[in-house]
Amino acid sequence: MTSDAVDGPRRGRLRIYLGAAPGVGKTYAMLSEGHRRAGRGTDTVIGLVETHGRHLTAEMIGEFEIVPRRTVYHRGARFTEMDVDAVLARKPALALVDEYAHSNVPGSRNAKRWQDVEDLLGAGIDVVTTLNIQHLESLNDVVSTITGVPQRETIPDAVVRAADQVELVDMAPEALRRRMAHGNVYAADKVDAALANYFRVGNLTALRELALLWVAGKVEEQLDDYRVDHGITDTWEARERVVVAITGGPEGDTLIRRAARIAARSTGGSDLLAVHVSRPDGLVTGADPAALARQRALVESLGGSYHLVLGDNVPKALLDFARAENATQLVLGASRRGRFAHLVSRGVGVTTTARSGSIDVHLVTHEESSAGGRGTRIPGEDGSKSGGAWVLGAGRARRRASSLTLSASRQLAGFTLAGGALALLTVLATSSRQEVNLTSDTLLYLLVVVASAFIGGIWPALAAAVAASLLLNFYFTPPLHTWTIDDRNNAFALAAFVAVAIAVSRVVDLARRRSVQAARASAEAETLATLAGTVLRSEHPLPAILERVREGFGMTSVTLLAARSGDDASNPPPPGSGRDLWEIVANVGPRPAEHPSDGDVEVPAGRFTLVLRGRPLPAADRRLLAGFAAQAATAAERLRLAQEAASVKPLAEADRVRSALLTAVSHDLRTPLAAAKAAVTGLRAEDVVWSPEERAELVATADESLDRLTTLVENLLDMSRLQAGVLSVFPRAVHVEDVVALALDCLGPDAVGVRIQVSADPEVPAMRADPVLLERVIANVVANAIRFSPAGSPPLVSASTLGDRVQIRVVDRGPGVPKTDRDAIFQPFQRLGDRDNTVGTGLGLALSRGLTEAMNGTLTPEDTPGGGLTMVVELPAASGTTEEAVDPATSGGPATSGGPEPSGGPATSGGPR
Repeated sequence: MTSDAVDGPRRGRLRIYLGAAPGVGKTYAMLSEGHRRAGRGTDTVIGLVETHGRHLTAEMIGEFEIVPRRTVYHRGARFTEMDVDAVLARKPALALVDEYAHSNVPGSRNAKRWQDVEDLLGAGIDVVTTLNIQHLESLNDVVSTITGVPQRETIPDAVVRAADQVELVDMAPEALRRRMAHGNVYAADKVDAALANYFRVGNLTALRELALLWVAGKVEEQLDDYRVDHGITDTWEARERVVVAITGGPEGDTLIRRAARIAARSTGGSDLLAVHVSRPDGLVTGADPAALARQRALVESLGGSYHLVLGDNVPKALLDFARAENATQLVLGASRRGRFAHLVSRGVGVTTTARSGSIDVHLVTHEESSAGGRGTRIPGEDGSKSGGAWVLGAGRARRRASSLTLSASRQLAGFTLAGGALALLTVLATSSRQEVNLTSDTLLYLLVVVASAFIGGIWPALAAAVAASLLLNFYFTPPLHTWTIDDRNNAFALAAFVAVAIAVSRVVDLARRRSVQAARASAEAETLATLAGTVLRSEHPLPAILERVREGFGMTSVTLLAARSGDDASNPPPPGSGRDLWEIVANVGPRPAEHPSDGDVEVPAGRFTLVLRGRPLPAADRRLLAGFAAQAATAAERLRLAQEAASVKPLAEADRVRSALLTAVSHDLRTPLAAAKAAVTGLRAEDVVWSPEERAELVATADESLDRLTTLVENLLDMSRLQAGVLSVFPRAVHVEDVVALALDCLGPDAVGVRIQVSADPEVPAMRADPVLLERVIANVVANAIRFSPAGSPPLVSASTLGDRVQIRVVDRGPGVPKTDRDAIFQPFQRLGDRDNTVGTGLGLALSRGLTEAMNGTLTPEDTPGGGLTMVVELPAASGTTEEAVDPATSGGPATSGGPEPSGGPATSGGPR
């Protein structure tokens, strides 16, 4: 059986040609790649190619098989989109699909073309596509700021980064402008406007730099994956990356700023990473948590990132982290240890420099390095130099214990100390027997026993106590040099000595163990506090938690697995169960684990299991790791609940609208219908004789009721069209005074006796809008203002310009609306507690905002100075038409890929708002 049969069909490979701007040659490069693949015998078809009238691009299509497009009708216009089903049925080896970020017309298989491409890749079809840098979600606002042209069609960066290959199609700004001048990009009548706006040299240079930096980031990810897959630990200086070691001491701010300056001086900038080394098994660092938090905030404010690494040996932990991050420079603080300490050991700075290899190490002096405090190196519990703990820039000696059980070397040191000290003390005491009595000798021997307990633990202390009692008996208890004791008091004294020595040794050993336990609790608290900060600061806490685990424990990858939804959440499948019972929730690092048995360490947390790859961990680390696993499981559960809530929210909203609609139909529609019915019934009554005045009044009542009924039905229908995205919009140049006059004329009874003030600047240009829809918007907003305006203060309607936009302001002096309720007034069937159901269904403002946005405008509320509410209707000026707003040849913006503008309809970005 083949692997495909086991794992399903092979996923297709995606290649993206990325460009800084339209016209750099992305489509041409895509077609060239198609010719190369076809020349090697690859079955290649064109799913969709946009030539934009460029004859050189059209010539490149050549003899390629083109899958016919699918026709879609929207808003009375005809569009064509890629026929995904036809491409899947054809099932070529390679499909060429242009404009990766394109928004499909409503009614298509997917909302976005990149989702169409995902369907092709899932079917095992390779795809080559094109993309402009302005469509990337993370750069969309930056490009808009640079060029002044907003781009509505965006694509998540993660989708593009997941591509197998991203190739930059680069062209110098001057070369692209020459191409345009020669007519190779746009038609001759559009070249001058494009060169003067979007395609200015400054704009193109900035876009080119953004594209180069983004592709550099993608290449760096590929390099990191390659180094991990091939086990490469040597530093490759492909990009400058500066690591600064901080301890929470007062010198940390100086080191961080110094490292930031080093990073900033690198050509093109470099990455700044701050790392704090902590022992995984326990420590008493004396580092101020508040200082660490402040230094972390400083690093992040300078554009860097903060990392916590667990390690027994500080130089090794620092260098391992630096090599894992492919760092090129390491910044350390100069030691504050005294000269004697330097004679005993070399120190962290010297040790790190000696082992750094190709990594440059900067030892930065600071005020604390010459202060009175002296850092001290605490030797390891086994007495060796490598097993001890270092505190970078510490103000005083700080002890780091490695475990509750002493190592064999520490116990050997205790036995050695006991034997050597007892022998030396015996020689000195026997030579001065006349000056020192038995009591003093006993206390001196007891001191040696206590020292043995402190260094080597309980067993060297017991041996020392027994040996000391024998030495006291043989050399200092009469008769001398024999094992007999004549005086019973001396015998009792020796027995008491042994008992006291054993008791004191036990107390010393227990105190040492409790100290280590407290140190370990302090270390875990510090690590978990850092974890909590990560969860609170990050918008996506789950990947951040896994990344902290990977960095802190020096792992290759960390994966959070969950029992599949069909399994009982309270009884997750056992680790030995089949792979189909587990699913990957989140992962950091290469080669994610698909089963708990794939990793070196697995930590269960409810129905989740945290799986680590890289190296086995000691049992002492699993307690801390369990805290990380619990946090990761909680974050995953919160993410699941948020997704479920998001999926339920549209249903709840639809149910709310449905209930409100039933209420409106049952009451608001029935009221005018009943009035009209009563009037008509009265007119038809044969047993009643109506005077002409009474008959006219009944006819007027029926007419007004039917008009109100018609208005309510039209509002309901238009709201349903807006929500379904099928409202037809026919924009053209409209003058403010014309549409405002028509809107005031159609107010009817709402404006009886009200003299509305109208003020319009004669220099206000025409707007680009649908006059019928805009008339309804103005009428609804003015009617709402009349309803809440006090007597004697009629609303004011004014018009002005702001940039390339026209603003119509409807000002009232009513009670106003609190800022907390302003979103609610635009919700359908909302009247903010108004119990008078005769004023309508509460659709006026909701419908007005929807109609305004359908015309590429906005409707926003503002406070009226002195009290009241001002509604601002903002629409594009006619001099900046919808087509000009999206076409770089006319207004300086890159053409969208939403399809041609329908006759009489607005250009869209692939669908209604």
